Amino acid sequence: MLGGILALLSAATFGLNNASIRRGVLTATVLQGLAITVPIGVPIFFVAALVSGGLAAIAGFSLNTYTLLIFAGLIHFVWGRYCNYRAIRAMGSNLAGPIQQSSLILTLSMAVMFLGETLTPLRIIGIALIILSPAVMLPSREERRKRAASPDHFQPKYLEGSIFAVLSATGFGSSPILIRAAMDGQSLSASVAGGLIAYGSAAVFIFFVFLVPGNLRHVTATPRNAAKWFTLSGIFVCTSQMLRFMALSLAPVSVVSPIQQTSSIFRILFSWVFNREHEVFSPGVLTAIFMSLLGALALTISTDFVIDLVPLPDGVVDIIRWQWP
Repeated sequence: MLGGILALLSAATFGLNNASIRRGVLTATVLQGLAITVPIGVPIFFVAALVSGGLAAIAGFSLNTYTLLIFAGLIHFVWGRYCNYRAIRAMGSNLAGPIQQSSLILTLSMAVMFLGETLTPLRIIGIALIILSPAVMLPSREERRKRAASPDHFQPKYLEGSIFAVLSATGFGSSPILIRAAMDGQSLSASVAGGLIAYGSAAVFIFFVFLVPGNLRHVTATPRNAAKWFTLSGIFVCTSQMLRFMALSLAPVSVVSPIQQTSSIFRILFSWVFNREHEVFSPGVLTAIFMSLLGALALTISTDFVIDLVPLPDGVVDIIRWQWP
């Protein structure tokens, strides 16, 4: 249960992160955003690992654990984040979110194939609700035509945004498998130390990107207002990732990843607060929120809890207890 709660908190702070990033990329570039949001995670994770006692766990990590965490950091914090920022800059956070739900399918497929995890009817229902819920937020053709006819409204670049949203899903979808494989059975404090290693590997990569002629000068020219939003985003996303690492140390990927997809709902809410003029909003938002909350509930509650709470016929109990594979 705690793993599911941590995953939900991670989704909420990730929604805040997306709203902050949207404001940042309005006046700055993706590289400028990465230059601030990736390195800022290292000191935050270091302090958290120091306070929690996780630094001592680093010495006990195996070479395989280090390798998995380093690759997770590069895949998620560099590749996935870069593509995510490109998608948000092109079409906004609200439209990019539903497309990025495809990361869930990749994550769950890999979890079943490589980690020996199982699916239950409750989880399948929850997954279906969470996958379907963002789809109702997509604007209709008529809404898109009205927006295109109004120069005062934000004009999304659907093709560019869709391509990078799908590419970001490959990074966001595969990294949980690497993290789960590295952190399985580890303590919460050790999972924070694992996050430090992953963030550190991404920060080292960004450092070498700075060495490319012209990049450092470009980064130092980041507009002050954008730098403020990128800094907030770095703090929010770092908190989200810390909660994510802890959740994956306690709960299976097939539970954590679907719950984290509710970040699409949180991003809608925070986008409405901070970026109302720079996003696309659909009339299906309330329906999507309701569907996602039901899906998160179905994923968080255990099968035994439902059987103990509700008197069900033996045949229904047998169906609920079914597992695959």
